[in-house]
Amino acid sequence: MNIILTMMIMTSIISTILIFIGFWLPVNMPDTEKLSPYECGFDPVGSARLPFSIRFFLVAILFLLFDLEIALLLPTPWATQMMPTNMLIWSTTILLLLTAGLVYEWMQGGLEWAE
Repeated sequence: MNIILTMMIMTSIISTILIFIGFWLPVNMPDTEKLSPYECGFDPVGSARLPFSIRFFLVAILFLLFDLEIALLLPTPWATQMMPTNMLIWSTTILLLLTAGLVYEWMQGGLEWAE
């Protein structure tokens, strides 16, 4: 018990010392160029707060959805050893549901970039 308590105290002390060194050691003297929103040398042309198109978010969500599909279907080779019919039913259900959603989005025009 004493070893664990000693390790926790030493870890806390070292972390606190490193945090204080990180805050007080660096010299922070920003100039006007460093404080400008663009550091690449180009003058800003328009507002940096332009809203994104909702289609960008739709494609991002679809990408995440199909990425999660891979995560759901990843254990299927191991599941074939336990219950092959049950695994086949669940995998087919997942793929059909995602395919139906993709076809629906496609038919509604959600995947078209040009309006």
